[in-house]
Amino acid sequence: MNSHTPLTCPSTSTPDWRQTLPLPLLEAALILTWSSGFVGARFSMDYAPPLLVVFWRCVVVTLLLLPFVMRSLRRTSPAVLLKNAGIGLLAMAGYLAGVIQGIALGVPAGLAAVFANLLPMAVALLAAGVLGQRLAWPVWAGMGVGLVGVVMVTLGALAWGNAPLWAYGLPVLGTLSLAVATLWQKQLPAAQSMDLLPNLWLQCAVSSIAFALIEGSQGSLAPIPSTGFALSILWTVGLSTLGGYGLYWICLRRASATRVASILYLCPPVTMLWAWAMFNEPLTWPMVSGMAVSGVGIWMVVRAEARQSG
Repeated sequence: MNSHTPLTCPSTSTPDWRQTLPLPLLEAALILTWSSGFVGARFSMDYAPPLLVVFWRCVVVTLLLLPFVMRSLRRTSPAVLLKNAGIGLLAMAGYLAGVIQGIALGVPAGLAAVFANLLPMAVALLAAGVLGQRLAWPVWAGMGVGLVGVVMVTLGALAWGNAPLWAYGLPVLGTLSLAVATLWQKQLPAAQSMDLLPNLWLQCAVSSIAFALIEGSQGSLAPIPSTGFALSILWTVGLSTLGGYGLYWICLRRASATRVASILYLCPPVTMLWAWAMFNEPLTWPMVSGMAVSGVGIWMVVRAEARQSG
């Protein structure tokens, strides 16, 4: 698998900031913005059903980006639009619906977070089993160490809960959905890839339809007239969608799918830092230790991949 498959087709020789900025800086921003999605979900639960917030988050992004992407969308063939829409449904609607709906049905948030952080393993197993990609054993070892760090961070929040048994499969299915989307995007030829903003617009447009069907079957889709609801939308639009998903695809353009997925091992401890700063939730030494262990795991993955590519 080519770890440098571009997400866009370069049209000019002007340097692109997505290519010139150091990859570790982009990855640090990805960790910060991706973890903001969990904080936004935690904040919004006091004001609205989580999937209602996600629905309006997608609607607002769709409306905001439309004037900037209309020309590009008109020039894109229906076949390319269809493929990228499929990736968007899996990456956004499939992932978020699986994790959030699982929590809404009673799956404890800590356990759902552990399931969601099986993403690096899911990407690696799918790449090996479906695409025939071989990973060196230090990469597998690094992913294992990173997962141990995640468990250490979330250990205090782990519980079995009272959800129906089938509901525990929803976060797992959501994680698999994002893993499939990640590898599908990585395998797309350059000619079939879309630029970042049209790609985000398409993902949010198709996902808003999916969330409308899911949430609409359970209640009203009308926005809730409250400051808390509005702040939830603004937070998740700016940081979680434009920031988190935007940086995820940018980093995927620059690095392997395994590396990008492994970087997200640091999201649970960073989420705990967010929660400590914003909600005064406890920050313990096991959480800090888990962050350090996850960092070691990520370093092992990055180092092993650098040796493998060299």
